[in-house]
This record gives sequence, C-alpha cells and structure tokens, in this order.
Amino acid sequence: MMASIRNQLRSIDWSIVIAMSILMVIGILFIYSSGTTSAGSLVSSEYMKQILWVVTGIILLVAASLLDLKRISDYIPLLYMIFLAILIYTRFFGKVVNGARSWLGLFGDYGIQPSEFMKIATALFLARYLEQSAHESTSIKRFAISFVITAIPMGLILLQPDFGTALVFFPLYLTMAYIGGVNKRYLFMIVAIGIIAIVMTVMPIWQTVTAAKPSILLRVFYEKPYVYYIVLIIASTLGLSIAGFRFFKRRYYYWTAYGALILMVGIGASLVGQHLLKEYQVMRLAVFLDPSVDPLGSGWNILQSITAIGSGGFSGKGFLQGTQSHYRYLPQQSTDFIFSIISEELGFLGGIIIFALFLYILIRLALTIKNLKSLSAASFVAGIFGIILFHFMINAGMTMGIMPITGIPLLFLSYGGSSLWAICIGIGLSLGIGARRFDA
Repeated sequence: MMASIRNQLRSIDWSIVIAMSILMVIGILFIYSSGTTSAGSLVSSEYMKQILWVVTGIILLVAASLLDLKRISDYIPLLYMIFLAILIYTRFFGKVVNGARSWLGLFGDYGIQPSEFMKIATALFLARYLEQSAHESTSIKRFAISFVITAIPMGLILLQPDFGTALVFFPLYLTMAYIGGVNKRYLFMIVAIGIIAIVMTVMPIWQTVTAAKPSILLRVFYEKPYVYYIVLIIASTLGLSIAGFRFFKRRYYYWTAYGALILMVGIGASLVGQHLLKEYQVMRLAVFLDPSVDPLGSGWNILQSITAIGSGGFSGKGFLQGTQSHYRYLPQQSTDFIFSIISEELGFLGGIIIFALFLYILIRLALTIKNLKSLSAASFVAGIFGIILFHFMINAGMTMGIMPITGIPLLFLSYGGSSLWAICIGIGLSLGIGARRFDA
C-alpha cells in the first residue's frame, strides 16, 4: 500500500505544483500589501487566513492526486446530486455577500461558496457521461444531455444571482464537450447563442448611457412588445425551415433553421438575463464599453485599476510602495483586483511572470490531455484547463479594461478559500489522472 502511494507521488507532475505554489506565495505577499495603508499600518489579517487556505489547499491537492477516479465512478452521480441539493439550500438559506446569496457560513468569519465545488462535481459527472455515451448514434441526444448536466447548476447559480461564477460553466462545458467528441456544430451554436444573449442583455443600457446616437432599429430587439414580434417572426421561420427540410431535404432549409434557432434562443436568453440580473451587474457590462459613462460608480473600478497598472511602468514601484492600493482607491483589491496591485508594485515584469506561470500550468495540462487514452479522463482535465484559462483571461483582462467586470477571482492569487480549495482539488485529480495514464 505504502509502496503504491510512493510510486503514485513519484509519477506526479510536480512542476505544476511548483508553479502553483509560486503563484500562491505571490498571492499571500500581495494580499498582505493590499491590507497595508499609505501610513504603513496593517489593517487586515486576510493574509493570515490565506496562508491557512494555501496550506490546506496543498494537502487537498496531494490527497486528490492519490484518489483513483475509476474506483469511485459509481458514486459520481450521487456527488453531483448532493452538490445540486446544497446549491438549492444555499439559494434560500445562504449568506448574502456582494449582493448574491451564494455562501454558507461555517463558524465565525469562515464560510464556503458551494458553487466553486459544484464546478468540480459537474466536471466529474460530465466526464463520466461523455465516456459512457461515446458510442451513441444520436449526436443531438448526446449534446442535449451533456449540456443539461452543465446548465442545471449554472441556472441555480444564476438565481443567487452570481453571474460571474455561472459564466465559468460555459468554458467548462465547451472544453469538455470538444475533447469528449460532441458535434462541433452544436458547440458553435452554444457560443453564438451566448454572444447574442450577452450583447442583447447589455443593449438597453448601452443604448441609454453609452451610445452617442441611439439606434431606433435596435430597440425592436429588446423593447417590449416589439421584441416579442421579432421572436414570433424568427419562430415562424424556424418552423417553416424545419418543415421544408423534412419534405424537400434541401440543405439550405437546414441551415436557415440552424440560424433561426440561434437567434431565437439568444434573444430569449437575453430577456431572461434582463429579468434575472441586477442593474449593477448589467452596468458592469456597459462600463466595459465606456468606463467614462459612470466614472464615480460602476466605471470607478476599471479606471482605478488601469491607473494602477499603468503607473507600475516596466519594473514597478516596489513591494509595499503602491499608491492606488495603499490609498484605498482600488475596491476589492485583495480579491478581484489583486493583479492590479501586483502590476503596480512589480510592473510589467511582474505581470509577465504571472502570465508565464499560468501559461506553463496550462501547457502542462494540455500535454496531459494529449497523452490520455481514456475519454473521461481527458475530458475532465480539459474542464480544469478551461476553468483556469477562463478565470485568468477574464480577471486579468478585467483589470486591464479589456474584459467586463464579472467578479471572477484570479485563481491561486486572489484572497479566498473556496475557489482555491476547489481548483486545488481539480488539479490534484488531474495530476493523479496523468500519473496513472499508463495503468491498464
């Protein structure tokens, strides 16, 4: 037994763990910096809590790497259902933080965010289904079931409402479904629907506060009752195209129906989004297009973050020498905007180091996917790859003003235990999968 554990530990790609550890140490240092004022006083003990999260996270990572997923495959559906039940409980009885009822209190100031662990449970269940359904002849059924597996937790998280965390389930699904062999045509449809839904959700506020010359034509796509007429026209086109393809078997009927379905579902999703999302969440998308429309409100975060990053220059102002953070201009600087502090104090060089470490982790995970023969194993690692890539792109892009503010933390660096624990478990399972890739 001990010999087996030692062999497993020797086979793990420890370079990924080292890269993660460097990022987590940097995170602790700059969480400490974020709690320091311009007078040099320490006003926050978050860095102490982060040390606890990091140590326990590494323990969870090693423990997860020793877990053989083949032995617990039959229990994965139960795990998925348990976390769905926890999400439902959280929706009604959870603790409200930053406008979302997404936390469960444990003791004192400590709590967990179940949605973070739901990502891992969803990835495990989806990977299991993709392997079991690999030989099914009906591709539409495989796509529909696999998407529903992801859409259910995503919908529950949107009801909290936690728009940022819910968004992560899109790249999770797309990367897993791509590796899992789901028809690429359906994956493109999901991407197109998502783009239309986001654009049309933000369109009313963009037309009102951002557009120099609002378009009357665009109003019909979001203003009631005109938008209902548009949906009815598209639905009629969809029905006629399906009938035409069934009776005449012409490909242009098929592609017309395909396009009409994308438009109808995309606009429908935007109507749901306008109903569910809070005004401040939609404004975050609007100020991404033009932060100056609300410089003292929703645009403040982006403007101060860009200022901090730009003031860092090439080599930075030096550790604990930042001004934007120490004068408390940056909101949520230990979580969502940790990259801004790093860039201000370490400059362009510090930012490149962060980019390089994330790139290395992603490359090593991609190589692991390439070397795996098991479809479920490759799909799961692809899901973890997608989560890390999306978190990094959105958070780093958000701080630089090239992505909208969505409240997504920068993994390994931002303050918080739930996201760190969840990704440590996900990477630990991925490392264990990679170490067993030659097992019979």
